[in-house]
Formats: sequence, structure tokens, C-alpha cells
Amino acid sequence: MTTADRPIALIPAHNEAATVGEIVAQVRKQWQCPVVVIDDCSADATAQVAQNAGAIVLPLTIQLGAWGAIQTGLRYALRQGYRTAITLDADGQHEPASIGALLEPLVRGQADVSIGAFPERASRARRFAWSYFRWLTGLKLEDITSGFRAYNQPAMRVLASSEASLLDYQDVGVLLILRRQGLRTVEVPVPMQARANGASRVFRSWLIVGKYMLQTSLLCIARVGSNHSPPADD
Repeated sequence: MTTADRPIALIPAHNEAATVGEIVAQVRKQWQCPVVVIDDCSADATAQVAQNAGAIVLPLTIQLGAWGAIQTGLRYALRQGYRTAITLDADGQHEPASIGALLEPLVRGQADVSIGAFPERASRARRFAWSYFRWLTGLKLEDITSGFRAYNQPAMRVLASSEASLLDYQDVGVLLILRRQGLRTVEVPVPMQARANGASRVFRSWLIVGKYMLQTSLLCIARVGSNHSPPADD
């Protein structure tokens, strides 16, 4: 199988030494694809644990956050000639066994991006944010913030561009850029596990949720995807 035919798995990680090794090992064992861990300035042994598990580690010199780390991974994947990239979290929420279901819409040519969706996981704060952003943007997706995704090469190129570089989060802004470029996004129901360690960096308090909603609202209104209707269904 050539590089172009294989997917590549991208895992952003910040202080995930407790879980990242097992995730890397599972993905490599189940899918025999390369795994890249983008180490977002971890203060623990994340990079070493990931490397010991067989991952390619891209260490960042400044902390970029989850989306900046993912964009770094997408640019690496494109330079290496990959046509499909999978993104998943390092905290154990996403099950590597579901990667096949995630890839299927891309393989069938039904979508450019597929998102692993599990709306039932949402806290009250998360559900509130999702409902608000669906109203603000017209997005029809249920699980807006899921980081378990598969991208084909056209989507990778769009999201590796400078237009997508100033985003703080991988959810609404990314989805609006994809929509503006006419790329098709679908959701695939998948199971998810509770976090093995820690809590959501965005939804752990109402204060942080408020900051997130303000930043993302300004992004929606001022720059990304404005005055653009989603493409009509075939």
C-alpha cells in the first residue's frame, strides 16, 4: 500500500502521558497506519511515551492549542503525500475501532469530511453552546465540537491554509470554512468513552464557556462563512 492510499492518524496532545501511549498503540495495531502525535508543549512525558508506542512526534516550540496542533499535523500529512487524515484526541474518548465507520463516507465519495458524533456525551453547558451556534450559523450538525474526524485531501488543503490559521478552536470556525469552500461534511454516530483524565478545557466552567462563546460569535459574525448559504443537497 502506498503512502497516498493509507490514512494518517493525527493526535494533538498536551500533558497526556497517562493515555497517549495506549491510543497510539491501538491505532497502529488495528489500522496499520502511521500515527503522528503533535506535542503541544507538554510539561510531562507525553512526547517520549508517544514515541515509545511507535508514533512520529512533532514537538511544538510554542503552545498552539488543539487546533494549531491539528493544523500542524495536516500540513505534515500533505507534505508527506497523504490523501486522508484522521484526527482523534489523546485522552481516550475516541475509540480507534470506530475509524472504519468514520472513513466510509470518504471512501464512498459521499463526503469530504466526516465527524464522529456522540451528542449524548454533552454537558448542559455544551448543549447550550451547540444550540446557540446552530442558531447563529445555520449549521445542521449535532456534535459540533467533536475532534474525532476524517478529512480528504481537498479538505486538508483548505484547513492547512492561512485562512484557517487564526482559529482558536477546531469546531465552528473550521466547519464554516469548510462550508464556505463547498466541502461536504457529514456526521457518523460513534461511541465515545469518558475522559480517562482531566476535564474539557472549554466546557469545564461557565466562565470559560462564556469566553469561548464570545470569541466564536465574533468569528462567525466578522469573518468566517458570512453571507454564505450551505450548498444545496444533491
